[in-house]
Amino acid sequence: MATRILFLCVANSARSQMAEGLARRILGPRAEVESAGSEPSHVNPDAIEAMAEIGIDIASHRSKSVDQVDATRIDLVVTLCSEEVCPILPGRVDRLHWPIDDPAGKASSYSPEELRARFRTARDQIRSRIEVLAQLLDLPDAPPSR
Repeated sequence: MATRILFLCVANSARSQMAEGLARRILGPRAEVESAGSEPSHVNPDAIEAMAEIGIDIASHRSKSVDQVDATRIDLVVTLCSEEVCPILPGRVDRLHWPIDDPAGKASSYSPEELRARFRTARDQIRSRIEVLAQLLDLPDAPPSR
């Protein structure tokens, strides 16, 4: 059975959207993946561009509210907030926290080149973590305790 993973951040516009796209590519049929946020907005064009650079199209993704997620269908929640207050999905699920800086940050204070670099950095940090997660998903179950 595929592991059901939810990636969460505040706006569901960049980090969680990139994580969703990367996880679908890296984990394939081993996982059912979705993303959401506590204050959904729209998918950031810079996130779309950063993902397109590595051949992953998230242009059709839409920001979703964590309130729309059926918590009973989730096995693992991965929060991607760094300095913000992360959304919470109530219920009994496994949880990971990957503190990734918001690449948009105070976007008006960055040049276009700096903004692209920030999105690439966030994308690459998320990809590295998902590659480790993929290895963990491949581990056999522990033998039953006696």
